[in-house]
Amino acid sequence: MYPFFDPCQIKAAQHFILTFLIGFTGIIQVSAQTDSLIFSNGNVIVGEIKSMDKGVIQIETDYSDSDFKIEWDQVSEIYSPRTYLITLEDGTRVNEPINTDPDNPHQVIIGQDAASRTIDLIDLVYINPISRGFISRLSAAVSIGYNFTRSNNLSQLTTRISLGYLSDFWSLDGSLDIVRSTQDEANDVSRTDGLISFKYFLKHDWFLQGKADFLANDEQKLKLRSAYSVGLGKYLVHSNRVNVSVSGGGVWNNETFTDETISNRNSAEAFLGSNLDIFDIGDLNLFTGITVYPSLSENGRVRADFKFDLKYDLPLDFYINFGYTHNFDSDPIEGAVKNDYVLQTTLGWDL
Repeated sequence: MYPFFDPCQIKAAQHFILTFLIGFTGIIQVSAQTDSLIFSNGNVIVGEIKSMDKGVIQIETDYSDSDFKIEWDQVSEIYSPRTYLITLEDGTRVNEPINTDPDNPHQVIIGQDAASRTIDLIDLVYINPISRGFISRLSAAVSIGYNFTRSNNLSQLTTRISLGYLSDFWSLDGSLDIVRSTQDEANDVSRTDGLISFKYFLKHDWFLQGKADFLANDEQKLKLRSAYSVGLGKYLVHSNRVNVSVSGGGVWNNETFTDETISNRNSAEAFLGSNLDIFDIGDLNLFTGITVYPSLSENGRVRADFKFDLKYDLPLDFYINFGYTHNFDSDPIEGAVKNDYVLQTTLGWDL
């Protein structure tokens, strides 16, 4: 007479149960590493949050070739077990976990236990997993434009490159704009504009700033202008829709000229600047800024730089950019113009 349960069947069942428990535990562990977003229309997406900046949250999923980018104001709830670098609208920066308050879905709990605090979801302006590596904190963009007019063989090539890195409490940004223009019966025109900027973020949206500006411009007979500045700034508005900042400080300006008979020009200057960055107008992003440099060592001289950029986002991280840059010098060298400007329309791609 055979027993009701065969020993081989019992061993197989034990193996199956053990495998199931191990697998189930693994599923729980994997699930504990996933992030969830619930949208205002009730839809849910599960994956890995990459970052949230300028009103857009980016999340990676296992079932898509590219990351999803969703407008932050469409997110009603967020759940994640990970720790993030978080920036609030009032300029506060913390490294804490973040989860929706179960008693109030319109608010989130930052931190754990007694050290936690509850804020409105809309007050979050930046989040980034602090465990993420160098590449996730890096931003880059390159765009190129070309114009040609047959009547006078006018040929103009424009290249714009930018690179940035954002750490927990500081940022480093660089940019390079190059314009080369040739045409019949006219001198070639060359203009190169470069910038390196460092910011160290303080409490209450204040920041320390150091910059190095470089300009080579045939129209102003500048072989090279190198302006090194240090100063203090503050975000007057810092939200998911718009950033407004002001800054001021001191500058040391050194100029060499294409006319070798003209001596180098050195001057001490003050600077006062303001920037406006709007990024909640659909696929459009607008940036404009002006900086004024009254001279401290040359009586009556004032310089000013103005910049305007309008960017339209295309699929696959491509974009079209319209840019306008204007440089003013109340006391240029003999033969140079007081005002010089450049218009640029370029097609680009950003990281």
